[in-house]
Amino acid sequence: MGHERSCDHGCPGKYALELCERAVRMYHTSDPKPQIKNLAVDLGVHPEALRGWIRQAEADATSATTGSPPTVGRAHGPA
Repeated sequence: MGHERSCDHGCPGKYALELCERAVRMYHTSDPKPQIKNLAVDLGVHPEALRGWIRQAEADATSATTGSPPTVGRAHGPA
């Protein structure tokens, strides 16, 4: 049985919305910041999935404060 909803951090349907939101919140509210790998193991998610959710949350927060849409990928200089 899959999860139809996804969170704002790009969580795929493999993980529950609540898990994604909780994982990102736990990372951002921890002091000192936990190692992503250790937190992922504790939560039962893949470390790269958690890393992606955290990056997306940070990008979303940046775009919310600057008023610009989030960027996708890396910016490249002139060709």
